[in-house]
Amino acid sequence: MTNLNETHDPALTSWVESANAPETDFPIQNLPYGVYRKAGSGGPGRVGVAIGDRILDVTAAAAEMSGAAKDAAGLCNGETLNELMAAGNGAWSALRAGLSRLLREGGPADAPRDALRGALTAQADAEMLVPANIGDFSDFWASLVHATNAGKINRPDNPLLPNYKHLPIAYHARSSSFGVSGTAVRRPEGQVKPPGADSPVFRPCARLDYEMELGLYVGPGNDIGSPIALDDAEKHLFGVCVLNDWSARDIQAWEYVPLGPFQGKNFANTISPWVVTMEALAPFRTPAYERAAGDPALMPYLASDANAAAGGIDVRLEVLMSSAKMRAAGTPPALIGASRFKDMYWTAAQLVAQHTASGCNLRPGDLLGSGTVSDEESFGSLLETSWAGSRTFTLPGGEERTFLEDGDEVIMRGYCEADGARRIGLGECRAEVLPS
Repeated sequence: MTNLNETHDPALTSWVESANAPETDFPIQNLPYGVYRKAGSGGPGRVGVAIGDRILDVTAAAAEMSGAAKDAAGLCNGETLNELMAAGNGAWSALRAGLSRLLREGGPADAPRDALRGALTAQADAEMLVPANIGDFSDFWASLVHATNAGKINRPDNPLLPNYKHLPIAYHARSSSFGVSGTAVRRPEGQVKPPGADSPVFRPCARLDYEMELGLYVGPGNDIGSPIALDDAEKHLFGVCVLNDWSARDIQAWEYVPLGPFQGKNFANTISPWVVTMEALAPFRTPAYERAAGDPALMPYLASDANAAAGGIDVRLEVLMSSAKMRAAGTPPALIGASRFKDMYWTAAQLVAQHTASGCNLRPGDLLGSGTVSDEESFGSLLETSWAGSRTFTLPGGEERTFLEDGDEVIMRGYCEADGARRIGLGECRAEVLPS
C-alpha cells in the first residue's frame, strides 16, 4: 500500500487560486493526469495534470524539473499515459512530488511561475480525450450487495452463486467502445425475447441501464505465466477513474446463457477523463471488507495481513440523472444513487491477483472494472433501483422511470473525504442517451 508523504499534507496550498477552493475536485493534494487538447483544435493530445480549474502541460513543466521527476515527465511526450503507466512507482512518485513543489504556494523564491502560468489551460477551454490506449478491459462483480440483488431478481431461490465468496468473478469485455465523459451513447439494437413470446425479435433496447463503477488502470504489467502476488498487486495499479458500464438488460437477458455478456455490454463504456493516482488515494485507505462468520476461508493467494488491514479505498460514488425536460426547465440533475467502494467484498489488490493467478499477462493501460458499486440502501444500477422494471421512480417534474429513455443524461461523480486529509475528487463521468 502507498505511504503518506509531503504531497498529502492537508495544509498545502497552490498559487493556482482555484485549487484552494474547498469544493474543488483538484486541489494540490490530488494532481490527477489526463490527456487534452484545445477545444475545437483537432490537434494532438497532450498529457496534463489537473490543478483547480486549470490543466498544467506536463511536458512544458518538465523544463522546470530535474532528476527523476524530469525523467518521468519526459515519458509524457506522447498522446497517452501508457509510457508513464509502465514506468512504475518510483517514477510516479518522483513526478508527483516534482509537480507538487512547482505548484505549491510558499515554494522556492525562484520558482518559475511565469513560465508555468503560460503552460496552464482552463479546463473550460479544453477537450478531454481517453487518457490511455486501453488494450484490454475486464469487468468484475466485486459488490456482494449487487451480486445478491441481481441474483434475487434472476434466481429468487438461489440468489448468490456458490463460487461468489471464493473468488472475484469477471468477464473479458471490449476496449474499443470506450468514450470519455461528454461523449453521447446511442441506444443499441439487438435480439430480444419479449415476455411470453415464442421467438425473439430484433429491436432497439427497451431496458437501457447504467452501472456505476470504479475503473482501475494497470501500470507495469507482468510476463505471461507469472502471476502477481497479492501484496505486490498495487505496484501494478497506476490509478482510478469513474466508469459507467452501460448495459442493455433485455438484450443481455436473452443472450447471456451459456457464455455470459456480449452485445448487452459491448456497445459503450464511459469514463471520467482524469486518472487519480493510487498515491493520491493513500489518505483514504481502509480495512478490507469484513467477511461474515461462516464465509469460506480465503485461499492463500487471495489473503494477506496487509490487504486485510488496508486493502479498502474509501471512494464515494454518486449517480445523477437529468431528462431532456429537466434540462429545458433548468432543473438540476437528480441524485439517484450513492455508495462507497470501501464496502466492496473484494479489494483492488484481490482483483489483480485473481486476474493473473492463471498466468494471464496484464499490460500498461489495461482497465479493470470493479463491477456495480451498490450498498444496502442505495444502488448503482437501475436494474436494482427499479427491481428489473417492477418499480418506478420519479424525477423532479413528475416524470417516471424504470430504465433510461432517449434524451436522459447520466452523470457519475467520485470523491474522497477523511479526517485530517484534503478532500479530493475523481471528476465527472457524463453521457446523454441518443436514439437508436
